[in-house]
Amino acid sequence: MQPHATVDPVVPPTAAESPLLSYRDEATGERVDLTAQQVGAWSARSASLLRDGCGLGPGSRVAVLLPPHWRTAAVLLGAWASGLAVSFRPRATAGLPVLEPGGDRPFDAVFVTPQRQDDWLEDVPDAPHRYLVGTGPGQLVDVPLGWLDWSAEVLRHPDVTPDHAAIHPSDPATADGTTYGQWGALAQEFARMLDLRAGDRLLVDAAEHEEPLKWLLAPLSAGASVVISANLDPARRDAVVAAEQATRVL
Repeated sequence: MQPHATVDPVVPPTAAESPLLSYRDEATGERVDLTAQQVGAWSARSASLLRDGCGLGPGSRVAVLLPPHWRTAAVLLGAWASGLAVSFRPRATAGLPVLEPGGDRPFDAVFVTPQRQDDWLEDVPDAPHRYLVGTGPGQLVDVPLGWLDWSAEVLRHPDVTPDHAAIHPSDPATADGTTYGQWGALAQEFARMLDLRAGDRLLVDAAEHEEPLKWLLAPLSAGASVVISANLDPARRDAVVAAEQATRVL
């Protein structure tokens, strides 16, 4: 599947705004910088898609088979803002049985890249709402029957977080039963392990750290910004660190 030439409506930050989340692909040269306001807007669109487009809410379950990426952040934050339980499945688990409690329960929505959806090793969960999430610029073409392009569908929804039921620390944030409160504590503990502080800029090698606890939750909990680097050549790591003015590397 190849993307159209059109790009996502991401407005570059002004000089007075610092990006909270940056994505750079060293192989293609693609780069996206999102301020905190823009991250919030994309997450709100995703939450609206889940609530109004899919009719989901607290108690619903979604499977996410996506790499570290700015769109993945929007999918996850939108799901958690809606009180959903997420089953995040990194690429490294392809072909392995799912051992999480309740793993045999059906999902209400699934999000997967075209590459993983086509991979014979993957056991992509079925769900009433199925979305392909591209990792390149623009929208997808040749979307299979029964699937929708997340990048196109999410734009049909407003960038204001919809009203939702109150989310409690004891509510499950992931399909294995780990609660919002527990994930918050884990994020803060991992941030302490990395010595992350407010104002830090964390460079993350996307191929080495798929878990959102590391590349999303921990830095956000510490007030740090994130640079996700896909296809990072280890020989160029120092140059990327310098170019991004990263203060921490993962």
